[in-house]
Amino acid sequence: MMSIIIPVLNEQHGIFNLLELLNDRANDPNALEFIVVDGGSIDNTIKEVNRFSKKFPELDVKAVESEKGRGVQLHNGALAASHDLFYFLHADSHPPKGFDSHIYKAVASGEPAGCFRMRFRSWHWWLIIIGWFSRFSWKASRGGDQSQYITRELYHLIGGYDTTVPIYEDYLLINKLYEIDTYHVIQKWLTTSARRYEEVGVYKLQWFYITIYWKKRHGASIDEIYEYYLKWCGVPQESVERVTK
Repeated sequence: MMSIIIPVLNEQHGIFNLLELLNDRANDPNALEFIVVDGGSIDNTIKEVNRFSKKFPELDVKAVESEKGRGVQLHNGALAASHDLFYFLHADSHPPKGFDSHIYKAVASGEPAGCFRMRFRSWHWWLIIIGWFSRFSWKASRGGDQSQYITRELYHLIGGYDTTVPIYEDYLLINKLYEIDTYHVIQKWLTTSARRYEEVGVYKLQWFYITIYWKKRHGASIDEIYEYYLKWCGVPQESVERVTK
């Protein structure tokens, strides 16, 4: 059994379809807990979650209110979870068919944390290359858009998501897992939206990612990276949170 934790903010146009997709692609949706953690949406996101719950009353669906901030929302979702296996999923990422069985199999084989490989829903040549490299186990190939499964025990052992940082929470969690040599890439395709690249520009956003990657490698603090983000005109915070590590 597994708890799927989805942080959202103003996702009224996509959350119902995502929940339907998860229900359709899971081999056993009745063994899942769907937790949507809202960071203060001002649209109809929660109404859409409730509409899904009414359409599928046999499913375990929760809407959790939280402070805004992906790290806080993810952690609050973990605190609200009933099951001993967590699956953190961004609202614009779609896991593969049978994703639940793939995760159960990985955990049963001794892999308590990991992700899927990823490709963007775009035919831009650079985004295709980024997706191709996600199959490798290198830390530099990781990103929050690939989703994150982790057992409850391991999540709390490493301290979970850092709720004090404004950005970079995915990297900080992933880095803890790599430090203890515990990370597995399930070789099935997850797809994710390219909307941030489309909003900002593929090359401009990629250059931004490269810059903050090197800043972090050379000792920059989270506050310094956040300050750089604030000066980077036109880059949405959600884009910063998907830094290629």
